[in-house]
Amino acid sequence: MLTDIAIWRAQQNLEPKLKDELSRLNEKGLFEAFGDDVSFGTGGIRGIMGVGTNRLNIYTIRKASLGFANYIKENLTTRPYSLHNVVVAYDTRNNSRLFAEETARVLASQNIHVWLFEQFRPTPELSFAVRYLRADGGIVITASHNPPEYNGYKVYDENGCQLVPHKADKVGAAIEKIKDIFALKVDSLQDYLARGAITTLEKYFDDKYLTAVRFVSCQKVDQDELKIVYTPLHGTGSAFGAQLLRENGYNVYSVDAQMVPDGNFSTLKSPNPEDPHAFALAVELGHKVGAQLLLATDPDADRVGSGILIGDKYHFLNGNEMAAIMFDYLIKYGVRIRQPVFISTIVTSDLVFEMAKRNNIETIRTLTGFKFICEQIEYIKQDRKDFFFGCEESYGYLISDLVRDKDAFQACLMIAEITAFYQNRDKNLLMVLNDIYREYGFYKEKLLNIKSPGIDGIKNIAAFMDEMRRAKFKKLGGEKILITEDYFSSRATYCDGRVDNINLPSSDVLKYVFENGWIVFRPSGTEPKLKVYIAVHSDSDAGAKDLLEKTQSDVEKLLSEKGFLQ
Repeated sequence: MLTDIAIWRAQQNLEPKLKDELSRLNEKGLFEAFGDDVSFGTGGIRGIMGVGTNRLNIYTIRKASLGFANYIKENLTTRPYSLHNVVVAYDTRNNSRLFAEETARVLASQNIHVWLFEQFRPTPELSFAVRYLRADGGIVITASHNPPEYNGYKVYDENGCQLVPHKADKVGAAIEKIKDIFALKVDSLQDYLARGAITTLEKYFDDKYLTAVRFVSCQKVDQDELKIVYTPLHGTGSAFGAQLLRENGYNVYSVDAQMVPDGNFSTLKSPNPEDPHAFALAVELGHKVGAQLLLATDPDADRVGSGILIGDKYHFLNGNEMAAIMFDYLIKYGVRIRQPVFISTIVTSDLVFEMAKRNNIETIRTLTGFKFICEQIEYIKQDRKDFFFGCEESYGYLISDLVRDKDAFQACLMIAEITAFYQNRDKNLLMVLNDIYREYGFYKEKLLNIKSPGIDGIKNIAAFMDEMRRAKFKKLGGEKILITEDYFSSRATYCDGRVDNINLPSSDVLKYVFENGWIVFRPSGTEPKLKVYIAVHSDSDAGAKDLLEKTQSDVEKLLSEKGFLQ
């Protein structure tokens, strides 16, 4: 660490803002900035912006980009060397355009042609562009819904899918081989543009993506009585989110204050559509115009949250609930050509898997993260099966596999269509959800986000996971554990002593399965926090609510004993 600090201090041409920050850091600040290197994983890189090896800045961005360029040249050898190309996009966060330009310049310096979006654009459009342009990969500069001090570097493969572990490991290894973070020399952006090494993707490309998005519609519905409020939460959805809905016939009101790109997210406590507080201005506008539906996309517009008017208040549906509503609609009205396949994750509600089972739709369970869902799409295509629907509990949905990531715009169109369809039948989405429960059983879920900031916080989470594995619980709370699934060792241990292999990539996840539900402990891959997922089911709504409350209480008691809750 001391060597790294000395090297950074010795740089005569260090970016001025970073030089000033370095001069002001105290001992604790230096430890956080230089005590580790920003790590490259299956989510790429996500971290706090600033000076140091453990921060996102132009130098760590350059290092990552050089590593990715080397990975492409070493592993994607089916094309002539001169035809390698990568698509680069960015969101509305502070420094996103700067980091995108640095990324493009490094790739161009390595004789890799770059398609650079002219303006900020949504993550799903980047995925579509990789596929449409037949690129070797893609990079989007984004930190999704993280706080303003964060940014990220999300990498996609030649299929338009985020890197899965075996690919991410190779990119990470290529990055680690780069020892001198300051040695790389690149020309100016204008020089590369003039030489054609970097090509700008202009607004015309939006129409190609949006044409693909429009194909998710199942049927024509009467939209006249439906009013929608839309907010992009200061993010990339402002590019065309409201426009897309309007062009498809919907009556849309935009939250004007949040249509403004703003990396500080000035009108929000958190730009996360999972949090009902993010809808405060949308609720205000919704009451003013009498909207029945509120839609909010996160800053990189791959996830969407929704609120529906029930009486004189808005009710917010969580990711599992909306997934069930969408899946039910697709089951009833979607087109099935060949063998349909539903794909979701190990932390998504069991309700959607039960729905697939009863409707003879093949299912695949994956690790958490949409990259694993989209990886499976490639495999089922080889077996001449059709992707039908993919979802995860964290408000991510995919209907058309022309995009290989969760897509908030596909979801917005589908949610609007479903809302209009049932409104014309005097039903709201909460009624539809209750109909689903009555048919398949009552399922309830809860997510606990336990923050543990800093390098020490990450170590505390790792120690907790290790302790949980060594404890070998027979019970959690008052519930007998029927199966303990350790995705790190890829082993499922039953209460009678039997052991099965788990045929998924190794991941730091523990799942405890009970008779009427499960609990999952998983360190976040994008923030210094522990995520705890709780899921229960019962034959009555009251029974499910009581069981969820009891299980949550047991989990919070355990977390308090381990020092995570005060």
